[in-house]
Amino acid sequence: MTIAVVAVLLLGAAVGLLIKLPGADTSSTPARDSVDVGFTQDMSTHHLQGVTMANIAREKTADPAVRQLAFDIASTQLEQVGRMKGWLFLWGYPEQSVDGVHMWWMTSGTHGHDPAASGSGSGDAERMPGMASSEEITKLRSLTGVEFDVYFLQLMLRHHKGGAPMAEYAATRAGQSVVRTLADNMLKSQTAESTYMQQLITERGAAPLPS
Repeated sequence: MTIAVVAVLLLGAAVGLLIKLPGADTSSTPARDSVDVGFTQDMSTHHLQGVTMANIAREKTADPAVRQLAFDIASTQLEQVGRMKGWLFLWGYPEQSVDGVHMWWMTSGTHGHDPAASGSGSGDAERMPGMASSEEITKLRSLTGVEFDVYFLQLMLRHHKGGAPMAEYAATRAGQSVVRTLADNMLKSQTAESTYMQQLITERGAAPLPS
């Protein structure tokens, strides 16, 4: 992990610690089975893969638009991961669900997520919606030029769309106002980025990957 990455994570964690300041929403620590805890654990994991793909793009692309987008995504999501991990530390919960089950905190069927379908464990079969498989990441690393740019945009667009329902759910159902605000900001920024990525994909004569 580079010094810059560590600095961003520490900054995010420091922001997360600000919820202990006077006037912050700290009247109660969220329960282990709350939306707040589940969302921060799962979205941190989801974000970190997005950061990985964005960092690959920053290293490999020769396209200024793709490089700038990748930089923006990596910077934003690293800061958000640091913030969420800071909250989990303050609340006394692990950074990830101890049983490896994802999205158990989403009880509504309206978002197309079945918590029971997420299973447990860390294999590709258990990844959250929108996340790339290990084979897809390997393929991404192997490509170059426009072919690389298109595949990165396709994977990242699918990644954003897969995580959006989690952010939408937490934005309206989390108990802590800081969590609701962060989730809402994620939803808005990633919706805008998704629109932009769709444009970039179209301009390069390609189409999005199936959901």
